[in-house]
Amino acid sequence: MVFDLLLIALAITLDPLPLMAFVLVVAHARGVRAGLTFISGWVACLVAVIVLVLTLTGGQPPEPRSPPSTASLVAKLVIGVALVVYGVRRHRRPVHDHPPSGNTASPPRDRSSLSLTARMDRGSIWPAAGLAVLLQPWGLVAAGAVTVVDADTSHLSTWLVLCAFCVLATASLLTAELYVALNPAAAQRRLLGLRTWMEGHSQQAIVLGSVVIGLWLVGWSLYELAG
Repeated sequence: MVFDLLLIALAITLDPLPLMAFVLVVAHARGVRAGLTFISGWVACLVAVIVLVLTLTGGQPPEPRSPPSTASLVAKLVIGVALVVYGVRRHRRPVHDHPPSGNTASPPRDRSSLSLTARMDRGSIWPAAGLAVLLQPWGLVAAGAVTVVDADTSHLSTWLVLCAFCVLATASLLTAELYVALNPAAAQRRLLGLRTWMEGHSQQAIVLGSVVIGLWLVGWSLYELAG
């Protein structure tokens, strides 16, 4: 469970789409406060998923070869296949060039982020928390959820692993937030440059992350089901 959770958390924190939106949030005049609000919504979402799973399992992993254990492995297998299919389909999807400078069209996620900054201009930073929930990579979060089914909360090490999962899954956001808090001017300039770079490489990152995590889940689930 430990390696699986940390691998999934790494894929979550490296997902470019939430980070691209977060850069717009912290580049705003209320960047530090809005960034903390975004991170709060992000972490709250992860914690809520973990609490829900632990509530359903009672904090005890299912017995091997029991129906709940088999159902968990099947769910993990299905999620793995779905991630691989998503990655392959995204790889085959044509990458459109950015619109000319005179064209005001923007991708839906960019429009959502720009709408958020407009609301912050009017004095509200709470929409940042909602944006964090919407931008969660839910396929990877679901993979983490079915992995938490095997958690045994009677051991302190399990709680440490769950905390490490949440921290690692939030590491990129925390790093950007800390950078903005310590050096706002340089951070905003460099983060916006990073966002421009990510716009040209997000497709490859999403495909790679989805396929790698998906293949790992499929392989491990098949091994456990056949064992």
